[in-house]
Amino acid sequence: MNDDGTMARVGQLGAYQQRHGLKACTIAQLIEYRRRSEKLVHREQSVAMPTAFGDFTCHLYGIDTDASHHLALTRGEIDPEYATLVRVHSECLTGDVFHSKRCDCGDQLAAALERIASEGGVLLYLRQEGRGIGLPAKIHAYKLQEQGLDTVEANEKLGFGSDLRDYGMGAQILCDLGVRRIRLLTNNPRKVIGLEGYGLEIVEQIPISIPANPHNAKYLETKRLRMGHLL
Repeated sequence: MNDDGTMARVGQLGAYQQRHGLKACTIAQLIEYRRRSEKLVHREQSVAMPTAFGDFTCHLYGIDTDASHHLALTRGEIDPEYATLVRVHSECLTGDVFHSKRCDCGDQLAAALERIASEGGVLLYLRQEGRGIGLPAKIHAYKLQEQGLDTVEANEKLGFGSDLRDYGMGAQILCDLGVRRIRLLTNNPRKVIGLEGYGLEIVEQIPISIPANPHNAKYLETKRLRMGHLL
């Protein structure tokens, strides 16, 4: 605590730390350490999942830290020595279910499922709607986009970062499935960084090329210019 009773922040703790010869870390570093060093996911169930693209096995994973759940669809055997084809897909209700043309999420999901059904691999479906801001905020962000803001500006206007998704639990799920080396289906270099930080080797990044339409052209351009997507 500071002398006036308020909580001392990181920048105020330096003198105290030096005076008493203490080491220091942040809460964010503690969280990162736990995600890297502890197994925080558990497989609850595995079931057959026939789809329009082919037959998969669907694995339900629970997350110990927040009681959330994610899904992994696998096709074929996973060999840790073999580079597995993987798509890490964040939930998009509007695109995945309603086939909204405001984004390319549904088309990317279909393309990934089709390719994994053909070649074998893993489709990891993470429940982090709207790049992590949730469904209600995502719809509010859509309204701001109708008023002229791009997707990054809309998120920031609502008080969120441009992308709040986390791939730590996804990396742990892939490790639990036996994946160690990955051919990653993505246009987003942030996913590569997010997965490699957990001991997974990305041996190839494979883009998913989806043609733009009049409703999502600006959205895709924003992802390319402001978020570094390979489009």
